[in-house]
Amino acid sequence: MTAKILSAAPVVAQIKKDLIHRCEALKKRGLTPSMCVVLVGDNPASMSYIRNKKRMCEEIGAKFQLLHLSDKIEAAEFIQEIEKLNADSSINGIIIQLPVSEQLKKLPLPNLVTPSKDIDGFHGLNTQSLYLGSTDLSLLLPCTPKGIINLLKFYQINPQGKSVVVVGRSLIVGKPLAMLLSNMDATVVLAHSKTKNLRDFTKQADIVISAIGKAHFFDRSYFDHARQTIVIDVGMNSLDGKLTGDVNQDDIRDVVEAMTPVPGGVGPMTVISLIENLISATEKQSKG
Repeated sequence: MTAKILSAAPVVAQIKKDLIHRCEALKKRGLTPSMCVVLVGDNPASMSYIRNKKRMCEEIGAKFQLLHLSDKIEAAEFIQEIEKLNADSSINGIIIQLPVSEQLKKLPLPNLVTPSKDIDGFHGLNTQSLYLGSTDLSLLLPCTPKGIINLLKFYQINPQGKSVVVVGRSLIVGKPLAMLLSNMDATVVLAHSKTKNLRDFTKQADIVISAIGKAHFFDRSYFDHARQTIVIDVGMNSLDGKLTGDVNQDDIRDVVEAMTPVPGGVGPMTVISLIENLISATEKQSKG
């Protein structure tokens, strides 16, 4: 058995067609969806992520703006800049690109962007829907969890009744994803760096989702061949100058049922989910 590769390409293509159609419908009403990314400093990785967002934004017909701020900007001035964007009716979606400089890290960044323009899906009022049991993917939910669920749906992988281990408990991926999967009737274990005997959990899982940021952490010893596990690799790590995931894919490809590639898996799903949030935000704002 060789693992099926769960590529994002066909999923992104399908979602993109729908978003182009929705964008055109908004333009006919005189509304062009517009995103603004706020970048602090000159982090090379951030610049790369922003280029991907800009390209996808323009491919579906939306506008893209970059607000590039000095890494010396003080907290009060930074808040003023975000408040200006919140008040600007021509901007439909706002992203604060992470990481920010040290003097801004103590700010409540997820809650600075007004909820209706929070296309990252990090504001407390947007994540609250997950606590309340929602599975509505049209809401402004965190983009990586939303992208993973859309990927699973495309490949007809239903989490209902499945044993799922999510490794990593960040507010961006692990925690919201665990809640979303639980809302979809999966039985979820939220594991992390302090979890003892992690292999005991992953070997019993139908689906393993790794978001720990450690290159090739998971090898074949973490999986039970008979279980036919599906592996979703959220990791974006550099190893020997190459982008790689948390999973050693060459080592596990004959012991798991299916897996996402890195690159070409969860990353593109995150970007297309961000654009999906932009279109949804614009549609909701237009209805008042």
